[in-house]
Amino acid sequence: MTLMTLKYLALAIGLGCSASAFAAVTLVQDVRVFDGERMHARRSVLIDGAKIVNADFRGKAPAGAIVVDGAGKTLLPGLIDAHVHAYRHLELPLMFGVTTQVDMFTGVPLMQDVARKMRDGANAGQADLFSAGTLATAPGGHGTGYGMAIPTITSPQEAQAFVDARIAEGSHFIKIVMEEGVAGRKLQSLDVATVGALIQAAHARNKLAVVHISTMANARAALEAGADGLVHLFIGKEADPAVIGALVALAKQRGAFVIPTFSVMESMAGVKAADVLGDPGMTALLDKEQAQPLANTYGRQPDSALLTAPKALTRALQQAGVPVLAGSDAGNAGTQHGISLHHEMASLVQAGLTPLQALAAATALPAQAFKLGQRGRIADGYKADLLLVSGDPAADIANTRNIVTVWKDGVDVSALRSAQLARVAQEKLPKNNQPLALPADGRISLFTKEKLASPIGHGWMQASDAFMGGKSSVKLDVREPVNGQAVLAVQSDIVAGFAYPWAGVTFMAGKQPMAAGDLSAAKVIRFKVRGDGNQYSVSVMSKGANMPGSVPFTAESGWREVAIPFSAFKGVDASAITMIAFNAGPKPGAYAFELSDVRLMSD
Repeated sequence: MTLMTLKYLALAIGLGCSASAFAAVTLVQDVRVFDGERMHARRSVLIDGAKIVNADFRGKAPAGAIVVDGAGKTLLPGLIDAHVHAYRHLELPLMFGVTTQVDMFTGVPLMQDVARKMRDGANAGQADLFSAGTLATAPGGHGTGYGMAIPTITSPQEAQAFVDARIAEGSHFIKIVMEEGVAGRKLQSLDVATVGALIQAAHARNKLAVVHISTMANARAALEAGADGLVHLFIGKEADPAVIGALVALAKQRGAFVIPTFSVMESMAGVKAADVLGDPGMTALLDKEQAQPLANTYGRQPDSALLTAPKALTRALQQAGVPVLAGSDAGNAGTQHGISLHHEMASLVQAGLTPLQALAAATALPAQAFKLGQRGRIADGYKADLLLVSGDPAADIANTRNIVTVWKDGVDVSALRSAQLARVAQEKLPKNNQPLALPADGRISLFTKEKLASPIGHGWMQASDAFMGGKSSVKLDVREPVNGQAVLAVQSDIVAGFAYPWAGVTFMAGKQPMAAGDLSAAKVIRFKVRGDGNQYSVSVMSKGANMPGSVPFTAESGWREVAIPFSAFKGVDASAITMIAFNAGPKPGAYAFELSDVRLMSD
């Protein structure tokens, strides 16, 4: 690490720990201003401490004030991402001008820690957070498969107690899940009666109730039950005007808002965020681990036709006056905190919003919808969370990416951005590290009764969804060699109750479990297998990825060799592999297969 990097980091640490001491009187002079609703061609804005004291200042700059020249620039309220999952990279949003995040599901301790920092005025080093905490879902439903045990709900009678428990934990609002999954990966979902009871219970405590939906039918059911907002739309190639019109009319009648989350819908459609991925000024703020999820997608092949329905519905909602909010669903494949909100605004414009409407969707509208207090606007007395950009975003929404300065609670966070830029640049410098040398014969399966060893990496181990709260199990047994190679028998019992149940055997590529190993010298994975005729999968996970790349295979009754190129594992960084897994699931039942002679080959 260079001396300059150390200096930046030291300044950034000091800023994050005692930011209020650095707040100064600042005048942004002669700047174009978007106040959260309309654009003003030329204004001056005075900041004192953590507040905007004059949003249309016309006097002489106060003595000692920092004067920022706004010529050719636009001052925006700090951006608000209306849908995130804030479980990591809490430092990133500020780098991209996102000063507030509305979180739809995260760990309760993290939510409580950020809330404490906000109360104490000690949260200048990261975005503010307003969270639902634990979402309301059914046992085995969406949200139960992320490695932490969470309370669930099964009946309307439990609704008030469930809501009260969330409020006691500090939830700012209540998020409810209506999600049946997709073909091959069905999920348990709350029924309409329980959803309605949860909404009533939230309203009884003066809390908003928002609903995760993934179908038109569930969208209607949620709105009819009294939901304050829908936090997703859904992909689809058909856009029936009559059906869309009926849903829009219902949303308007009920006074609901909608967060489309195009960033994650595009990921489901296999469409990458090419605008921000291709912007070096933006990607310079992402280290390798942070950049990888943004470059991944859930969909294997791009199919932009799947965005036909959400685009048509979003356009109709906006035209009808239903509040449309910008939310990226950051935390999922195809997204990253902070940077994805800029892409989300561009996607809203592509769907039919004007740039000004997209700016409002990422500032004033979420502040109003989620009752976030005096933020999201440039007005007297409001929080001095601000974003200064070059150019005019009302003419081209891409200009939000031309970031000049970000202020959080009146503090210029340029030191944090500079430290991040320096750290990422340092990471990208050429290194002398070499990929792991593969065994001469490529073989990584050295199975014995005593140990499931490998000449590289940590070795092999059994693994199942049990460590993430699931109920599946696996039993391993080393049997007599076939053609000179020991055979590993894998017996898996896949049990419903986890979102994506699985069990099998895993090769850990790093020196320690879940550490990364550089397997970029390997181009093909080969193995021999036989079994019960069921379909299994090889899954490869790399550091920083939200989801593994997976390729199916069938374990037939006779031995056969399977060869899979590493290029088939989409979204995987071969230089940072954490594990290679051979798994049964997700269909419940008993599975049995035998594995032998696993090799990583350079050709």
